[in-house]
Amino acid sequence: MTALFPPAPPLGTPMLPVRPSPEARQLIALRRSVSKRGLMAPGPDASTLDELLTVATRVPDHRRLAPWRFLVFEGDAREAFNQRAVEIQKRETPDASETMLADTAGYFTRAPVVVAVISSPDPTHKTPVWEQELSCGALCQNLLLAANASGWAGCWLTEWIAFSPGIDDLLGLTENERIAGYIYLGTARDTPQERMRPDADAKIDRWQA
Repeated sequence: MTALFPPAPPLGTPMLPVRPSPEARQLIALRRSVSKRGLMAPGPDASTLDELLTVATRVPDHRRLAPWRFLVFEGDAREAFNQRAVEIQKRETPDASETMLADTAGYFTRAPVVVAVISSPDPTHKTPVWEQELSCGALCQNLLLAANASGWAGCWLTEWIAFSPGIDDLLGLTENERIAGYIYLGTARDTPQERMRPDADAKIDRWQA
């Protein structure tokens, strides 16, 4: 472990209910993804990445089901995935243009590290699948925040490879699993600019009886 984060305390340890932090508030208020072509090496090494993934799992998880898992792509595995993805795209989309295929051929080499976050709910459990999937979404956001707080840039993408039966088979997904997204991690090529943000006031209502 790289000791970027404090270790989890022993089970049953009394925990603080809140942890006021100006740095955390600033991180959340100013969080910014980079573009999918805005990453380059270096990326987190294996030990650092394992710590980021471990910290990312501290999310709301009704009844402690851990309904998610990670699949990491590093080194040569990224190019190997690209090649297989092109083959699958040709098979599933016969009219795919050369531009589309060329784009796919460079997907995972856009960043030094790619993490597939796989939603893995238990449909037989009394906890609704929707709640389990929301936990997986929180996991993706937590991973981005943990990476940013540790000095790594990142972005969360899906693209067609998150909705392809062939890719699901390639990655060994089970019948009830699906890809919540691919988290691309590395070093920012340049400084991203602030983008348009929603008007929060227009989204806020207060219920009254």
